[in-house]
Amino acid sequence: MNFFKDGMGKGADTVLSFLMIGQSNMAGRGALSEAPVVQSGKLRMLRMGRWQRLEEPVNPDRPILTGKYSSGVSMASTFADTVSLALDATVGMIPCADGGTRIEQWMPGEILFDHAVMTTGLAGRTSRLSGILWHQGESNCRVGDDPLLYEEDLTRMLTALRERVGMVPLLLGELAYRYGADTGIGERNLEINKAIHRVAASLPLCAVVSSEGLSMKPDGLHFDAAGQAEFGRRYAARWLELAEVR
Repeated sequence: MNFFKDGMGKGADTVLSFLMIGQSNMAGRGALSEAPVVQSGKLRMLRMGRWQRLEEPVNPDRPILTGKYSSGVSMASTFADTVSLALDATVGMIPCADGGTRIEQWMPGEILFDHAVMTTGLAGRTSRLSGILWHQGESNCRVGDDPLLYEEDLTRMLTALRERVGMVPLLLGELAYRYGADTGIGERNLEINKAIHRVAASLPLCAVVSSEGLSMKPDGLHFDAAGQAEFGRRYAARWLELAEVR
């Protein structure tokens, strides 16, 4: 499916918008002091239903300067910049991720799902939704969690979401391949990654983004600023492939 041939449109007057959903590694926890400098005037983020020039933190779901897991650098900047440069287009990010959340909190009818749909609708007044970026699963890596149930829930949620916001490219990021011992995740992340791959294979216009080798913060749980920057470029590359941009 070529999105531009099928009417998505592009150009200087069109904002290509992307929904960011999931938990903390989508919201971003990288050190703000290590944030990449945003130089392009074509990068935007949604605030109060309007587009503002993009700057970190794009997705401030937690306090910015205080707290153990304060808001920080996400993948948004490098994702938007890579897509913008490839298409010579204005790119807008719709931040709706919330740290520490489980898949159950993202199901249809739950607050996070409805908030994402509502916010995407507002963004749609002044942009064209062009993709959904998802990264979540660490909170579903507790002892006793069932990766098969996670797979079922994720499939149902993503299907329902695209029924509400449109059949746009969907990118699912892998969990990190190794977390710190004190996170309690163990190796359950590997089972969630397998589930993510199965979900992507079962859905149209959907792809997995590799997390292999991404650098982590000392907390053993979150990607650092450099890891987020690389993840954003990987998300963008996969989106360009899905949208069949040549």
